[in-house]
Amino acid sequence: LAVQRGAQDYLLQERLDGHSLARALSSMLERSAYAEALFLESQRAQVTLNSIGDAVISTDVAGNVTYLNAVAESMTGWSRLEASGRSLQEVLHIIDGESREPALNPLAMAMLHNKSVSLSANCVLIRRDGYESGIEDTAAPMHDARGQVTGAVIVFHDVSVARAMSLRMSYLAQHDFLTELPNRLLLNDRLTQAIASAQRHRTLAAVLFLDVDHFKHINDSLGHAIGDQLLQSIAQRLVACVRHSDTVSRHGGDEFVILLSEVARAEHAAFTADKILAAVSRPHRIGHQDLQVTVSVGIGVYPDDGADAEALLKNADIALFQAKAHGRSNHQFFEREMDARATAGAVARAMAR
Repeated sequence: LAVQRGAQDYLLQERLDGHSLARALSSMLERSAYAEALFLESQRAQVTLNSIGDAVISTDVAGNVTYLNAVAESMTGWSRLEASGRSLQEVLHIIDGESREPALNPLAMAMLHNKSVSLSANCVLIRRDGYESGIEDTAAPMHDARGQVTGAVIVFHDVSVARAMSLRMSYLAQHDFLTELPNRLLLNDRLTQAIASAQRHRTLAAVLFLDVDHFKHINDSLGHAIGDQLLQSIAQRLVACVRHSDTVSRHGGDEFVILLSEVARAEHAAFTADKILAAVSRPHRIGHQDLQVTVSVGIGVYPDDGADAEALLKNADIALFQAKAHGRSNHQFFEREMDARATAGAVARAMAR
């Protein structure tokens, strides 16, 4: 009855003397102080775990949840009370972001190998209500005083924003800001791959190098804002003229390069060029006015017009100059004589300076 009412010690009546009473009181005060210290330490740990930005979950050796901090409750959708005693897989639903398959249980791995482990890259946490967030984590085993594994703890945080920013930065590094078309960097990579594929399969690849006729006049007379909108409209039409497997890129200014990754015959490149000439020449509705422009196109075909990306682009560019020389709004295939004339012209201009 006394214990039920809170008694923590006792003295036999026949041994009730000053020494025994003092010792019992001292022991009781020590236990009280120790209990108070444990309580304060527990409170400090609780406040600390709830104030950090990372989620924390611990389990026992059987893999059942024993603790969640406030961040973990928010990220998993489970309260500490609801999650307690449930299996970790039920509370912490993690999948691989690419394969959508369940990820390895990091706490089980930590206990199995008795060391800290991390999740594989690109893991996604599915909250109780289905919301998904990218996470990074570290799991570590917990030990008792004898060094035996008694459970594990996982610390994780949301990296969705960081991953999205990383993907966006990667996208911007490979795409033109104005038109969102692939830029030179991405084009060169795809062109190199297309040439390697054509070499393996003994097929052709073609490059169409084009620019907008008299574009400088549009910029000077109507302003750069109108010129930018016109370039965006042209870019959309170019994309609509080719296959999904092809690449339309902005090379800079009013220049565009189109990679036809696989063509059966050179004539197919000419067919695409004619399609582009017709599509671009239709009026472009910019603001409250219709603008009509044309483009000139130079065509280089692998392997005859260049064995690598640099040579193929250079020769398609030379063919573009020939299209300009032939009155614009037409396409020209690269011919070896063009290269000789281009070289002679460059030497003559250099000597005239």
